Amino acid sequence: MGEVFSSINSFLETVLFFDILFGTVDGVNLPFLVIWLISGGVYLTFLTRFINLRMLKHSFDIIRGRYRTIDDVGQISSFGALTTALSATVGLGNIAGVALAIAIGGPGATFWMIVAGFLGMSLKFTEVTLSLQYREFLKDGTVMGGAMEYLSKGLAKKGYARFGKVLAVVFAVFMIGGAIGGGNTFQVSQALSAISQEVPFFQEFPIVFGIIIASLVGFVIIGGVTRIAKITETLVPFMAIIYISASLWILGVHFEKIDDALSIIFTEAFSTSAIYGGVIGSLIQGFQRAVFSSEAGIGSSPVAHAPVKTKYPVRQGLVALYEPFIDTIVICTMTALVIVITGVYAHDGAYVALIEAKQGAALTSAAYGTVIDWFPAILSVSITLFAFSTMISWSYYGERAWVYLFGSKLSIIYKIMFLSLTIIGTVVSTGLLVDFSFMLLLAMALPNILGLFILGGDVKKQLDIYLEKLKSGELDDEAIR
Repeated sequence: MGEVFSSINSFLETVLFFDILFGTVDGVNLPFLVIWLISGGVYLTFLTRFINLRMLKHSFDIIRGRYRTIDDVGQISSFGALTTALSATVGLGNIAGVALAIAIGGPGATFWMIVAGFLGMSLKFTEVTLSLQYREFLKDGTVMGGAMEYLSKGLAKKGYARFGKVLAVVFAVFMIGGAIGGGNTFQVSQALSAISQEVPFFQEFPIVFGIIIASLVGFVIIGGVTRIAKITETLVPFMAIIYISASLWILGVHFEKIDDALSIIFTEAFSTSAIYGGVIGSLIQGFQRAVFSSEAGIGSSPVAHAPVKTKYPVRQGLVALYEPFIDTIVICTMTALVIVITGVYAHDGAYVALIEAKQGAALTSAAYGTVIDWFPAILSVSITLFAFSTMISWSYYGERAWVYLFGSKLSIIYKIMFLSLTIIGTVVSTGLLVDFSFMLLLAMALPNILGLFILGGDVKKQLDIYLEKLKSGELDDEAIR
């Protein structure tokens, strides 16, 4: 079995990280996946006339319930869908991923991470709008949405029924693999590593931690997406407030260094220095880490938004604009500023061992610990909470993909498998499984963005109609006061 995983993993790595520069730049590769994500984001940003800039106020009004109507159909609120999606993305990518991006790609990676987040907003808007447009209400009362639905149904409307079905099935398989590895065993193993530093008992009895987490995750996911949304509506803001507050405190202490840090970030983004691979090396790290952080273009979060109560698909697409904005542009940027200001990323500094071992979470912990000496303990708890929230959301993503392939009656098999792997992930080395699942997670972008290219024009038409209704006052008239 290990040889099979390795073979598939090697094949996907060859495709996703194929160097489109063909080795013409010494020491730097420009992976196909990065260009695929950039092209999708740029195309949709221009197609929607910079929707990621001009509709944020209206999006916020939707989130706070300003545009609820009596015709809204669904299971959860716009805010609940947003926090469910954010619970899957706000986590280790913000903590460990940012530190590694800067350590490997230099401070300039922060600039490209922000650019990726900006383009990711357009990707999120498009994929979530399509998810709502093609969602299906099943007989068991649940909602089926996401890339599986708009790839199969949307492409069928374009005359590519068989091709769309193949893409949907491939996407669903990739999502299940990403859920059980990157969204489960990786999360619980990282949480165990962090919390055991503060609670030595778990070092000796890691399986106890696995059973506790599996029990908590099981309690949440058995209640379905409505219970997941209720938990994340409380947990996500709580986690964000703790992390952002600590970041703001450190930035306040080093307020005089912020200008210099911003200058370094911008300058290094266009530097030809070979230390971090120059502009291309910086760009690659920024975009890759942004993908792991916000999952824009991957096609995962449209599943979380599908059950939302709304009348217009575009309306929830606009809400989704805030995902990359909060996750990447706000939280990741704050983390990056702390990393740069404290200087822990320097390859000739005191933390070079952490950099060489790619211990991103430990590097971030060290950066925050330079100002708040007790923060590493808080960070360990935060990592555990982040991991838990990611697991409950990704369990739902994988379950929807499983139902798409095998039907609702067999979903219990997936849930048992997911929770079993949660426990196994604390006592057995799952490195190969995690590497394999991360490749599957990234591979989700291949069919998803292809679908966005084909169906983007339909979303543009929906957006134009929606904006006309907004301009005429029709949307305000039908809103519940």
